[in-house]
Amino acid sequence: MRIFLILSNYFKTSIRNIAKNKTFTFINVLGLAISISVGLVMITFISEINEYDNFHTKSDRTYRVLNTYQYMEEDPSYFASTSALAGRKIEESVPGIEALTLIRRNFGGDFGFDDHWIPLSGMWATEPFFDIFSFQMLKGNPATALKEPNTMVLTESAARKIFGDKDPLGKSILRNKDEEFTITGIVADPPKNSSLHFETIGSFATLDEKEKDNVRWMKWSNMWMFHVYLLLEENQTVEDVQAAFDQISAEENAKNEYTKITISLQALDNIIPGRNLSNEIGKSMDSDLLWMITALSFVVIISACFNYTNLSIARALRRSKEVGIRKVMGASRGQVFVQFILEAVIIALLSLMLAIGLFHFIKPGFLSLDTFVQDLVAMNITGNIAVKFVLLAVITGMMAGFFPAIFFSRLNPQAVLKDNSIKLFKNIGIRKLLIIFQFTLSLMFIVAATIQYNQYRYSLSFDLGYNTENILNLRLQGNEMEIVENELRQLPEVTTLSSSLMITSVGSYYGENLKYKDPQDSASCYFNTVDENYLPLHGHKFLAGGNFTQRADDSLKVQVIVNQKVLERFDMPKGEKAIGEILEFGDREAEVVGVLKDFHYGTLESDIKPFLFSYGKEEADYLNIKLVSGDMLATMDKIESIWKKIDPIHPIRATFYDDRIQDTYSELVVMVRIIGFLAFLAITIAVMGLLGMVMFTTETRLKEISIRKVLGASEGKLIVLIGRGFVWLLFISALVAIPATYYLFDTYVFDGITYRAPIGIMELFSGTALVFMIALLAVGTQTIMAARTNPATTLRNE
Repeated sequence: MRIFLILSNYFKTSIRNIAKNKTFTFINVLGLAISISVGLVMITFISEINEYDNFHTKSDRTYRVLNTYQYMEEDPSYFASTSALAGRKIEESVPGIEALTLIRRNFGGDFGFDDHWIPLSGMWATEPFFDIFSFQMLKGNPATALKEPNTMVLTESAARKIFGDKDPLGKSILRNKDEEFTITGIVADPPKNSSLHFETIGSFATLDEKEKDNVRWMKWSNMWMFHVYLLLEENQTVEDVQAAFDQISAEENAKNEYTKITISLQALDNIIPGRNLSNEIGKSMDSDLLWMITALSFVVIISACFNYTNLSIARALRRSKEVGIRKVMGASRGQVFVQFILEAVIIALLSLMLAIGLFHFIKPGFLSLDTFVQDLVAMNITGNIAVKFVLLAVITGMMAGFFPAIFFSRLNPQAVLKDNSIKLFKNIGIRKLLIIFQFTLSLMFIVAATIQYNQYRYSLSFDLGYNTENILNLRLQGNEMEIVENELRQLPEVTTLSSSLMITSVGSYYGENLKYKDPQDSASCYFNTVDENYLPLHGHKFLAGGNFTQRADDSLKVQVIVNQKVLERFDMPKGEKAIGEILEFGDREAEVVGVLKDFHYGTLESDIKPFLFSYGKEEADYLNIKLVSGDMLATMDKIESIWKKIDPIHPIRATFYDDRIQDTYSELVVMVRIIGFLAFLAITIAVMGLLGMVMFTTETRLKEISIRKVLGASEGKLIVLIGRGFVWLLFISALVAIPATYYLFDTYVFDGITYRAPIGIMELFSGTALVFMIALLAVGTQTIMAARTNPATTLRNE
């Protein structure tokens, strides 16, 4: 009862102080509300991210097999995919594995029943898939649904699209009009927090039957399309399994002198968030990015806490009498400490109410940062998250009030009347140090956003070594290329057409082993399969030889055009002497018919490596359309009309090359937006705190200002007198922030980017100048008001 009365008294006193100091309360409530709203966004985002795959009942024992690929002494590359051979060897020879499923991408296609065709996305999987994952089987037997060849499972929504209200179990369905599958199961749609998403799953036994004579099917290096998930036995350790993995890797790598592929385990709950890997089969979220955003959000919250600390200590002279009287009346240090902590927590809880409103304002903008954010999370407030909101506010309040509580609990009123600043160093008080820290963070934010944006612009304007302007890449989606091509040629806006397997320079790769004369010396080589029109359309530069010559005889060697790096890698003859040389490209012989000047087929993060173009039309997945039009919107309408006539099932998937490249670097834009938004918040909070400090400083020095004015000081001199101290603090902040941000980006952020924009004067100082102008405006308005105060009004009561 006594504790309740004491706390009640503290609460009433806190409310009176909050109501009495309206300016102090307004600045702190608004500053804390802004920072807490960012915290609320992060709480909902992180909470949903950490719930990924937790609906699987055996998730704590479920792992994915990863591949680390290394050629000679080059830096290793990390893949979420592995080989089918790795899956088979693990299944056969590694003890302690309760279940293992082998998955392959790209089971999707057009599925039809009674001439009703629907495009679906999916994957192939072996029988134990449903033993490992807890996707709910609504109809059928999960133990045998994927056992037999040419069987498949549909999700509930996919079954409804094709069959409506009919029972699909046991019915036959066509895939891409030539493969018949029997439906053996209906599974509930994967929940949003699943890293694996599919509309259909085909039995892997179908592929085993089809590819049994393919020598590449079970090669150790055929690691681009397969994924292995396994379930460990109850008492099995990851270390024991990894030791067996190392033995398998060593045995297989001994067969190739130059290439090293090692397999390892990744826990299911470490996929999202997790490492940044190539060849992901489903959703992914880089844990480093998550930690960085979280850290930046925490910095914004700390900045608002510093405001509270600064303004609380600035009011020490006013509240010293209150504290002194409390101590005379018998209050202990602990009681005074609790009083000020409680006051800060109440202000933080008041801020939470405003922050929730700001959260609903910020949320749509955060979700629209990029499509991957919308795919990952919904950011709905649940009961559990609401509790976390309150905890965040309480913790923020305690953080904000901790130093003022320590300060006031140890306060000696007589000492405070002489000097209201605690000295940490010779002439730098704690308040000045906090202002420097706040503006240093604000400047680092805005300089970072400027540097990131400059890198984004640099990436878009970078010379790739070939032309991308006004080239539309149209996905064929299984349609006959000749039919689409012939229709498009009728348009006057279409000047040239070519075909390709993939789109280069957007982060997608097809790789294959390449050998020259030494059968033991192989290198990983990226490639694209194109027709004879592709290279002229894109303006690639030949150094030797010429373009492909169209051939009808499939028995002849495949024609390839290589870049300079291929010649360098294998020490081949240079220039025209390279023409006619024979390479072993996968399991085929390839004749070099041309040498291209090196170009950037990947993103700017990686260096140029061996690359070749092979000739072929049958593998084409895209049509590349060169357009000349004064009205691109009207032209696109014509192309879409042609597409609908040819393919009424699939919506058109066509993107201009430049737009596709822009999308490739969208992550940079996301970071610019996030850092820019946090910079805006940090600057707003810092300026509000600075404004509060100037108001309290001018208020406490009002008598001094009046006396100086009576003695003849001009308004200009008074403004300089009051404002110069704050200006120096800004200069010190800039001296710390600019070199620190430069070092951070030059050494860490851009460390893995081979081609990066130079960090110049404009990137470092343009944002700094903006912050200076805003801060000086805040200081200037208050000092002018103080300097223009009538001395008679101030001094008449003295």
